[in-house]
Amino acid sequence: MAERYDVLVVGAGHNGLVCAYYLAAAGLRVKVIERRGVVGGAAVTEEFHPGFRNSVASYTVSLLNPKIIRDLNLPAHGLKIVERRLGNFLPLPDGNYLKAGEGLTHGEIARYSARDAERYDAYNAEIDAIADVLRDLVLQQPPNMVSGGWRETIAEAWRALSSGNRLRGLAPERRRALLDLFTKSAADYLDGWFETDGVKALFGFDSIVGNFASPYTPNTAYVLLHHVFGEVNGKKGAWGHAIGGMGAITQAMASACRARGVEIETDAPAQEIIIEKGRAAGVVLEDGRAIRAGAVVSNLNPRLLFERLVPADAMPAEFLERMRRWKCGSGTFRMNVALSELPSFSCLPGRELADHHTSGIVIAPSLAYMDRAYQDARQHGWSREPIVEMLIPSTLDDSLAPKDAHVASLFCQHVQPELSGGRSWDDHREEVADLMIATVDRYAPGFKSSVVGRQIMSPLDLERTFGLVGGDIFHGALSLDQLFSARPMLGYADYRSPIRALYLCGSGTHPGGGVTGAPGHNAARTMIADRRTIFAA
Repeated sequence: MAERYDVLVVGAGHNGLVCAYYLAAAGLRVKVIERRGVVGGAAVTEEFHPGFRNSVASYTVSLLNPKIIRDLNLPAHGLKIVERRLGNFLPLPDGNYLKAGEGLTHGEIARYSARDAERYDAYNAEIDAIADVLRDLVLQQPPNMVSGGWRETIAEAWRALSSGNRLRGLAPERRRALLDLFTKSAADYLDGWFETDGVKALFGFDSIVGNFASPYTPNTAYVLLHHVFGEVNGKKGAWGHAIGGMGAITQAMASACRARGVEIETDAPAQEIIIEKGRAAGVVLEDGRAIRAGAVVSNLNPRLLFERLVPADAMPAEFLERMRRWKCGSGTFRMNVALSELPSFSCLPGRELADHHTSGIVIAPSLAYMDRAYQDARQHGWSREPIVEMLIPSTLDDSLAPKDAHVASLFCQHVQPELSGGRSWDDHREEVADLMIATVDRYAPGFKSSVVGRQIMSPLDLERTFGLVGGDIFHGALSLDQLFSARPMLGYADYRSPIRALYLCGSGTHPGGGVTGAPGHNAARTMIADRRTIFAA
């Protein structure tokens, strides 16, 4: 006899676990299945070299929603988040540098441009005001284009009115800024504020993180905004580190789920969603077992779900075609390295632990540099002068490396999500990894010789290991046609799908990627509202 649950969650990434928790807290019998042997999706911590552990894919904390931390009581399940001693550090090729951090950024900018320093406070106020709007919207279902009856129409009209009221509360100049941030390129937006290359690079880097684009590409200003609406320990816009790595977040979530009675099974890859009479009724696993449920919710990239797990004849043809065109690919090449010592930067020498070693260390000295990296990757397959963000989490967490040694995360761009010319990432991953380390070495001589071990994740590796299609860390590009009511598609922004009792709770839904937990929270709320119908016998 097949196992039966109220809800079956496919994928034990952080959003799947958050969704499972809220459903179980509502009194439902919930099971989570996970393809890999460990929960967490891309938010996992693993030993990659003897004695060295690190966050394998996602690597830093800011966007995890504080309501979710409170509701799941994650600190009681072992989660501790510490702030960086310095936000970001930008070494420059002329031997100078910029630092960004609380109470520090204004003075750093003033070393380069009095005008830019004068503009900084107003820029910061504008970004904060718009980020506050996003913070209000991330835990709300977006207005959904529906063709149902009057009840559905009224519900969606109310959501649209609520969102509209929040926006109408903005002063006219803030509304104009909101439009700019949703439509302009990051470069156009920043050029309107600042004159100094390094200052624009300091803020513009966020616009291309996980985004296979130039900062001159329209809509990249929104990606910049997406990365600044988070907070750490109540401090807006701050970034931090989870003690034990990103896996500590998902392990705490799994513990909270189990305390609510959720069953979690790993090494349980799904083969097909069971569809009966136009309704999701469970999942067949690759080992042949069938697990039946009153509803199924997927934490997968929408393209993976609808192309691989749902029978094609169960969906409207136009919907399936759009999902096949769902844009993925973030141009990301991810590495973890074991270090025998801390790097010493030409612009700020010294191997003794200093504030800048705890920061996000960004090698991308100008918007023009970032643009060249993107253009070169499009033509060549990878940029020969790449963008690298390095974090050294062992400076904040000594559990990750042996005494006096360190681990570093390298988040590298730009590379083609799929190599052109019939080439495979399996044949070029080592070559590109050497290039990334050499790039850091140019700014921190001796870095290469300090690397005693490394883990390489090309876009293909990220897809095979974590289901990140084209290495896309967001489960779909954060472009204007794939945001808010259009994520993943107009008419399906409510976490439902065309198939009754089949829901989505992953980053391919509103509000998008990052370790936020918001899609899982919002999907659970939708499912609980539907429970009287979807769980009917």
